[in-house]
Amino acid sequence: MTPSQPEPAAHESAANLSAQPAARSGWQRWRENLQIIGIALLLALLIRTFVAEPRVIPSDSMYPTLAVNDRLVIEKVSHWFRPLQRGDIVVFEPPPQLQSLGYSRDQAFIKRAIAFPGETVRVSQGQVYVNDQPLVEPYIAEAPQYELPSVSVPPNALFVMGDNRNNSNDSHVWGFLPAQNAIGRAWWRFWPLDRLGSV
Repeated sequence: MTPSQPEPAAHESAANLSAQPAARSGWQRWRENLQIIGIALLLALLIRTFVAEPRVIPSDSMYPTLAVNDRLVIEKVSHWFRPLQRGDIVVFEPPPQLQSLGYSRDQAFIKRAIAFPGETVRVSQGQVYVNDQPLVEPYIAEAPQYELPSVSVPPNALFVMGDNRNNSNDSHVWGFLPAQNAIGRAWWRFWPLDRLGSV
């Protein structure tokens, strides 16, 4: 008795049926991988926007605390819950007076917070005074070689200065920093490795 034709067809049909779950499984794996990648990218974007981001130091205005090409992590959360403190190293968007000179909004600056609303600042004979009290500043490169008459910090503003006092484009040049321009605090230096640590 000759074999009937339906048998191969049955085998072929069974083979097709067994291949379909594998094909679905392969697509499901691709879809899951794409979802994981998408979630990872979204989390990275959210973390960079709202929590922390890396920054490179472009100038020596914060020398000797920070050097050109130092890599830092800037944390963006704590200043919403704890006010900035005197001495904090702050990263900020250029204020309007700098943007009017051609600095772009995303060209972040980094300086040290010196004075806050209601406080007075002056520089006299190489010494910075806040509320007529001399600041103790072991972190500066050298004493400022300029004079600044007493100024009062207005509401919702900061007075910021670079540690390299005589080579820093800061509040003694362009005035007060709007508090809302603050992006975050310098938190951790991750490069170079020989200076790894908090700042």
